Amino acid sequence: MQIIKKLFYSLLVLLGVVVLVFIMFQGFGDPARLIVGQTGDKKTMDNIRKDLYLDQPKWKQFFLYLNDVSPLCLHTKADIEKKELKGLFIGGNTKVGFKIPYLRKSYQTKKNVGTVLMEALPGTLLLAIAAMLFATIIGILLGVAAAIKKDSWVDTTALFASIAGISAPSFFMAIIVAFLFGIVLHPFTGLNLTGSWFDVDEVTGEKYLTLKNLILPAFTLGIRPLAIITQLTRSSMLDVLNQDYIRTAYAKGLSRRAVVFKHALRNALNPVITAITGWFAELLAGAFFVEYIFGWQGIGKITVDALEKLDYPVVMGSVLISACIFILINMLADVLYAIVDPRIRN
Repeated sequence: MQIIKKLFYSLLVLLGVVVLVFIMFQGFGDPARLIVGQTGDKKTMDNIRKDLYLDQPKWKQFFLYLNDVSPLCLHTKADIEKKELKGLFIGGNTKVGFKIPYLRKSYQTKKNVGTVLMEALPGTLLLAIAAMLFATIIGILLGVAAAIKKDSWVDTTALFASIAGISAPSFFMAIIVAFLFGIVLHPFTGLNLTGSWFDVDEVTGEKYLTLKNLILPAFTLGIRPLAIITQLTRSSMLDVLNQDYIRTAYAKGLSRRAVVFKHALRNALNPVITAITGWFAELLAGAFFVEYIFGWQGIGKITVDALEKLDYPVVMGSVLISACIFILINMLADVLYAIVDPRIRN
């Protein structure tokens, strides 16, 4: 029942995002002019406007857009063939169906926006996972060490580093890290200023993994979540370490490591999971400036490039995918809470 309620609220949130996206991108230039440029004739532009439903009233444009992006849909047979919709359809000329959402086509490349974003998603996934693994492992260890060594130099150093990490914006840290490790120390690090997760062999034309290019953007992207995870872990651990059951565990003769990691840390993880899932959702949604500065091929860079070219279908599709990612990650967080703390199941 709880899951059904969350799904219902999630659908309402998505509907709200669709409405906002549609409203926000109204009046940002003439799409027909953006597609054909300054040399397009009136007849061509009129055909494009008809193709994009721009000749319809605004309310009808919205419902046509909602019909395109919704999995549940109503399409004519001609529409299904023209838009190359993929899914299950039943009916005669006008069919009811359950399909992969259609995010329309890019103004610049004429490619399906869903295809463009799905090609970029693996890069963002890889970057977000690497950044969160770095931030989570180092952040939890630093937080635990700071709590155990409260008021020592370890605690002071961890707090100072976390405050500095939270205070520094990602785009600023990206510029500093790129300049320092990609230019000044490049002869020693061998790390490139820009580069994606794959390179192309000049002879065969085949793509191959180049995970070396992942180090700088993942490190930069992980700095702020690392700082927050460190502070949350320290604060939560300090509360838990003062509980009666921790003193009881010591009285039973358990080792310090067993008490800290088996009893204290597990019960201190709820706020940390909130931070991890929240930041992971944000990173997956597109680390725009970091991806752009390091030339990392992900949803963030694709979106910034689309904004520069006024390619609004790509930007609109990116916003919708980002919203879906946030919702899925938040639902995953609820499942993790129940696993870590069984009291939440009741």
